[in-house]
Amino acid sequence: MKRRFAVAGVLLAVVLGCGTLPAAAAGSAPVADTLAAPDVDVTKVTAHLNELSAIAGRNGGNRRSTGQGYRDSVAYVKGRLQAAGYTVTEQPCTSGCTSGAGPNLIAEWPRGDANNVIMFGAHLDSVSAGPGMNDNGSGSAALLENALTLAQQNPSMANRVRFAWWTDEEQGLNGSDFYVRSLASAERSRIKAYYNFDMVASTNGGYFINHITSSAAAPMKAYWDSLGLQPEENTEGAGRSDDYSFEQYGIPTSGYAMGASARKTSAQAAKWGGTAGSAYDPCYHRSCDTLTNINTTGLDRASDGIAHTVWQRAVLAGTGGCDTAGVVANGGFESGTTPWAGDTGSIGAHSGQAAHTGTRFAWLAGYGSTRTESISQSVTVPAGCSRATLDYWLHIDTDESGSTPYDRFTVKAGGTTLATLSNADAGSGYVQRSVDLTAYAGQTVTLTFTGSEDSSLQTGFVLDDVSLRSG
Repeated sequence: MKRRFAVAGVLLAVVLGCGTLPAAAAGSAPVADTLAAPDVDVTKVTAHLNELSAIAGRNGGNRRSTGQGYRDSVAYVKGRLQAAGYTVTEQPCTSGCTSGAGPNLIAEWPRGDANNVIMFGAHLDSVSAGPGMNDNGSGSAALLENALTLAQQNPSMANRVRFAWWTDEEQGLNGSDFYVRSLASAERSRIKAYYNFDMVASTNGGYFINHITSSAAAPMKAYWDSLGLQPEENTEGAGRSDDYSFEQYGIPTSGYAMGASARKTSAQAAKWGGTAGSAYDPCYHRSCDTLTNINTTGLDRASDGIAHTVWQRAVLAGTGGCDTAGVVANGGFESGTTPWAGDTGSIGAHSGQAAHTGTRFAWLAGYGSTRTESISQSVTVPAGCSRATLDYWLHIDTDESGSTPYDRFTVKAGGTTLATLSNADAGSGYVQRSVDLTAYAGQTVTLTFTGSEDSSLQTGFVLDDVSLRSG
């Protein structure tokens, strides 16, 4: 994972890792509704780490993007993928990367709907100070063994799976940024979600998920929840890894994280074990980030959670299931205004209010005069949903008093009002609210959020993190 640079826009990314043994059972097991997802062999994941360590040892002790250690790492991963039947491409980074940086490595499994791509990535370079076994040999190795496991299992595919190993991440997310920038808009639109894995074996780590309440994160959270891990939102890694490159173009993102240089809290140590007050990874960006700096239990749990997500998003999707990830696009408003329509000036990082997550939100009404503002987008509720629920976080801020509903907030699907709230429902912070969209399964419908005020005393309706889930 790269160090924190000044990054424009919302901060959002992934730091992957794990803590010492928490109260949950040490072994990994698939959740009950995805028995088809395989148990990824962690000994094979560690074998890839051994190879990356040996490569660093032969090349000055590191695998930095501009060195032979990185190029040899690319050759190792590429060789294994080609032997397994992947379509593999080396993509030179011709702009924005550090001079002399090696290529991105892109591997696609040649089955499934090419118009619905689920993408998984990890950066393959290390810092110059050391071999980078946790940062980010762990993510790279877990991803490689998942790719090989998918090829070995060779299931029928509903969607296309694409894996990527990024160059020059440690210098500023340069490889992934180049990749996404280079795609034509039609190609970007085919990527329905991107999952990032950066540091998934931190020795004093925690269990973190990027955008934990989003639809994209749902299969990842479901797996770790099934192990009793009580994962938390990843905050330390915000804007610091390759998922940020995809987020800037409105592609839904998530991923696992276990932490870098931030310190474990007492509450986290009580929940996950480990040492409170110490860094999640005491060898972050140091020469001691070697094979002894790997939490095998966390690596195992992350590897199996990746497989669970691959199966949920690309193998089982479309087989009567309910794949809701990405159905509501840019539900956190972090990628500008697209595809929202209507009063999109309400979307932004406005002073006077705060986001639920990230930095941007939609602030409807709040003027203290007669005003109505609406935003909307068209969504298609998957046909396989036996139950579909629209979740959103709403903060109602008002100068009104009493229980009379002077100012109102409504949620509509097409012309049907599904929820109405008012100044009488105001509170001190965000509240998660939900409406049932099950009746619209298999249909495309326009969702509209509206805030309206009367002539005096403001009420602002601050909306964030809109998503669809099954259940």
